[in-house]
Amino acid sequence: MQAARYAFAAVAVLFVLAVVYQVLLAGMALFAAGGWQSHIDFGYLTALVPVLLIVSALLARAGRTAVLLTVLALVVAQVQSFLPLLRNDAPWLAALHPLNAMIVFGVAVLVAQRAVALARTQAPREA
Repeated sequence: MQAARYAFAAVAVLFVLAVVYQVLLAGMALFAAGGWQSHIDFGYLTALVPVLLIVSALLARAGRTAVLLTVLALVVAQVQSFLPLLRNDAPWLAALHPLNAMIVFGVAVLVAQRAVALARTQAPREA
């Protein structure tokens, strides 16, 4: 059980770091004469990480609130992936992409805080 808690914490922290890296990639595309393809490709990969969060939270028996937060992380990460696709048809919705990124980051931090706290507690011994 403790290994599952450590895995949950590791995935949660990696998700936070992935979101931060995404912001760096966006900044590089804007200011370092880089292209957007790295930001796009890594963004689609990052949007799948919450699936691992859900599985690891369930295996770690993280509790209902933590599992619901991981599901929320999946929802906001998937929304994040689709917002730029609305650029031509609904640019005002696509413009929510940076705001939603802050929401993704906030949810990721909440999940990571819970996961790390859970990993620090001793799991009850199973018979």
